[in-house]
Amino acid sequence: MIDIKLLRSDKKIFYASCRARGFDTKILDKFFELDEKWRENLKVLNNLKHDKNNITMEIAKKMKNNENINDLKNSVEAINDNINKLSIEQKNIEEERNKIIRLIPNLLDKNVPICSGDENSQFIRYYGKARVYNEDLDYFKKNSGNSDNYEILDEKPEGHLDLLNKYNLADIERAGKIAGSRFYFLKNRLFKLELALINYAVDFLSQRNFTVMEPPFMINYSSMSGATDIETFKESLYKIEGDDLYLIATAEHPLASMLSNEILNEDELPIRVSGVSPCFRREAGAHGKDTKGIFRVHQFNKIEQFIFCKPEDSWDFFDELVKNSEDIYKSLEIPYRIVNICSGELGSLAAKKYDIEAWYPSQGKFREIVSASNDTDYQARSLNIKYRTKDGNKFVNTLNSTAIATERILVAILENYQRDNYIKIPDVLIPYTGFDRIVGDD
Repeated sequence: MIDIKLLRSDKKIFYASCRARGFDTKILDKFFELDEKWRENLKVLNNLKHDKNNITMEIAKKMKNNENINDLKNSVEAINDNINKLSIEQKNIEEERNKIIRLIPNLLDKNVPICSGDENSQFIRYYGKARVYNEDLDYFKKNSGNSDNYEILDEKPEGHLDLLNKYNLADIERAGKIAGSRFYFLKNRLFKLELALINYAVDFLSQRNFTVMEPPFMINYSSMSGATDIETFKESLYKIEGDDLYLIATAEHPLASMLSNEILNEDELPIRVSGVSPCFRREAGAHGKDTKGIFRVHQFNKIEQFIFCKPEDSWDFFDELVKNSEDIYKSLEIPYRIVNICSGELGSLAAKKYDIEAWYPSQGKFREIVSASNDTDYQARSLNIKYRTKDGNKFVNTLNSTAIATERILVAILENYQRDNYIKIPDVLIPYTGFDRIVGDD
């Protein structure tokens, strides 16, 4: 959540930030209405307590002199009644104000493009040599910064669903029979390739000073609501019936929450952690999109990067996270571009977000495979994560980024590495797979 002191001191920047995100500024109006009433009540409460103290001292003096104190006692009782009533009102105002605070989004970074629509996000850079079907060339050039690093294909590449069936790599129909749509059985060498991706990412991040861990696959409401805007995204989460638990949508949430209500030593920072886990998403609002295949599914595996750091270092670590992800895709030789996400497409937590979008030759599109966000101190305030300094305790900054979301990368490999009669395995993964190609039922 946001810094209340900053909100009070500079209202204009919050109104501008909310408008740029497309958020209704009525939430700010409501906050300031409640906050003004809370501060007025606080003054009255302090005055009442001051008056009570004065009368109490006067009562003590009169008692020593055996003077009548009935009127004064009545005055104290009346003041106590007012204090109790006002305290109850104050508590209710605080509860409502705290709910409103959680609805106010993080301040945008000054470098976020002010716009809406994914198609308007700001192009940053492109990398790789793409295989481009001739009818998709205009789209490719427009969205790759006019790159001339491509190979023209005269025949449209096969889509990943056809390749799954051709090489007997998944069974989506039987998964649908037992679990419904957007589930799958991975089979044979595609399953082994997924394990190879996971192990490769684990080794990669371990070499870059990340502590790699498997988090709990379920977390409670308090942890989930501290780590994300749970009320907005509740429809996308799977709730465990009868328990205060949710299946995780990303390892980011348990990783962020694991230090909740802790005060760290300054020399402990930065803390780099990576979570390897399945992710469970209902994909609410994605009806009709990517309904076939394994690109957009309810369950997938992901390796997540997460950093706790001091505020003055957070943008350097943002660059580090992006570089880590870029280096992974460079090593896999998957063409990609990076975009700076529009203000209107950011969630509540991120001050700024970069997406890495891989090139999918069959789809003829760049599609998102990585999201890297700097949440500044917003998430840490919700989770109450601080560190000690000589000037007092301060909130850490938190950052997160995908390393690999395996199903989307499997699709990218299938589409980019398909050959006439086989699927080539990226060179860096061969030591992990033990084979250099996929040819069929093996």
